[in-house]
Amino acid sequence: MTPVHATFGEVAAERRIASVPLSHVSVELGHLYMEDYEAGPDRLREQFRKVAPWLATVRSLWQERVPGGRARVSTCFLVDDYFSRFSTPAELVPMVLEAAAEHDLTIDYLARESACARSGGVELARLVEDRLVDDPPPETDGSRPPVKETGWLCNGSRSPRTAPVQAMGKARPWEPPAQNAKRGHSIFVDVELWDERGPRRTWSCPFLAAVWQLLRLGLLRSDGRVPLPPVALDGDWPRDWDGLPAVVRLNPQAAPFSAYTTLSVLSPRFLPVELAVRTILSQFAVDDEVLRQVATRSEGEGIRLEEELVDRISYVFV
Repeated sequence: MTPVHATFGEVAAERRIASVPLSHVSVELGHLYMEDYEAGPDRLREQFRKVAPWLATVRSLWQERVPGGRARVSTCFLVDDYFSRFSTPAELVPMVLEAAAEHDLTIDYLARESACARSGGVELARLVEDRLVDDPPPETDGSRPPVKETGWLCNGSRSPRTAPVQAMGKARPWEPPAQNAKRGHSIFVDVELWDERGPRRTWSCPFLAAVWQLLRLGLLRSDGRVPLPPVALDGDWPRDWDGLPAVVRLNPQAAPFSAYTTLSVLSPRFLPVELAVRTILSQFAVDDEVLRQVATRSEGEGIRLEEELVDRISYVFV
């Protein structure tokens, strides 16, 4: 008989989780829809005109907060190539960069929204879906299907569905939805994460935006690896969106793409989307080792981070 030699060890001891360099804050300078680009350079100039003062303010605040005033601030811009494919990178990206430069803004990183769904064989949206933890309301009886079956996620209990009353039966009175962690009155949020038509799944805008926030916070890993490390573009801008890297490093001197905190300067029309994003992220379980890495490094710099993930995310709606 052939002898069998087995080696036993702790899986956790063999697990390797890559770390990422971190800025202090990642500032999103814009996230526009197809109609914004169709409106031409003037719409882009107006966006960056509103953004410029806020970026200056953020830099100043972090310089005061960081010992020695050496704040690491990176900027990014997200292009929607998932829900619509408008123009080409060769035509659109130079227009965006020129409009930003007119207001003395430098975009350090440019990302494709479709990469938040899937890129390079890595399905980021699925990674996030797999780490969602249902937040059941008190006295739950298990009748509500889990989010992975329905594609809907909420922050409390929905109104019970009314059904026809049987003869001699007692009608069930209407009940309002209720937020789990309400402060006084409920603000109930019910978010559609995806829809499916046949074999094709389409991820919702709030869900992809939640993936985007996790990427910017450096909290996603795929088999222990950083899923979408920024890369420099080799050559001219491609004529097709699929030829553009998921995250392009535009500024060789830029601070790291991911950061301890994020700030997004957005139009008010994104407010309901970002409320949905915060609802999703409040039920996302970050890998413990990744959290430990970030906490250790921030403490080493004398930076106190909020314990709740959503409290590391800020917005300016202009």
